[in-house]
Amino acid sequence: MELELRHLRTVRAIADTGSLTKAAATLGLAQPALSAQLRRIEKALGGPLFERDHTGARPTLLGELVLERARVVLPAVSELQQEAVRFANACGTMERFRLGGTHGPLLGGLVDRLVTAHPTAPVSTYTSWSVGEISTQLVDGRLDFALIGTCGDSPPPAGERLTWQVIGVDPVFVMLPDTHPLAAVRELDLADLADECWADVPGEGCFADCFIGACARAGFSPASVYEADTASVVHLVQVGRAVGLCRATFPPTPGLVTRPLAGSPLSWRHLLGWHPRSAAAVSAAGTVSGHALAAYADAVERSRNYADWLAVNPGFGPAR
Repeated sequence: MELELRHLRTVRAIADTGSLTKAAATLGLAQPALSAQLRRIEKALGGPLFERDHTGARPTLLGELVLERARVVLPAVSELQQEAVRFANACGTMERFRLGGTHGPLLGGLVDRLVTAHPTAPVSTYTSWSVGEISTQLVDGRLDFALIGTCGDSPPPAGERLTWQVIGVDPVFVMLPDTHPLAAVRELDLADLADECWADVPGEGCFADCFIGACARAGFSPASVYEADTASVVHLVQVGRAVGLCRATFPPTPGLVTRPLAGSPLSWRHLLGWHPRSAAAVSAAGTVSGHALAAYADAVERSRNYADWLAVNPGFGPAR
């Protein structure tokens, strides 16, 4: 019998659980079948791999040797499979741009710039509220680049496997109906809005906790927070049902105004990500990065309220 990966997984399962009974349950096998398989493995490897008694199963010296190699081989094979799938999904060349995003303001601008600069290259987009889903698709090679956001200094997902570049950092502004008593105030204290209901788009990460923490530091707990898509959040603000949280680059919209919060208690980082060993990274990371930075600068310029604020608050805005 030739040794196979499944045999190494069997040996590792027995060692990890310390029992043939527990290992059989983990592997979905009947214990007699697992015992028979272990005997065949031990015969192929030249000796017993475990000492077994009523207390369980403990590796022999030969078993320790096999386990040491298995702990190297099995992760390496798993990584090989993941890399192969990723490269197969990437199709080997960068003749297209597959972009992912979390409903932020920059995806449309990036698409526009890529289509203009590369009119013959197909450009596709995929959006999700889940940064975890987007990052998984980057890891697996189903996306080439992704635009996401993170709250404050919180780390991006899969940071050990993906490359993330900061495109810009924005304070979080508030949206008010243009009829709100505070609409004419140029900068608001968060405490000024203690009696308001709030609206925000959904998402993963720590933003909800950061917002609750900022409210607590301002001396109140928000009465309610509605999570909805962007259009619904805008509607709730326009009709006076809530005040909204938004990125400072939120474009001018009829019926509402955006205002900064004193001291910028909340911030948002715009990130562009890619897999460092993908075909996309080799051929187009610099190009896409440049277009993303330009799209962000365009978004800032369109928001005169934010551009004026940046003139006296240089710690935010485009990455330097």
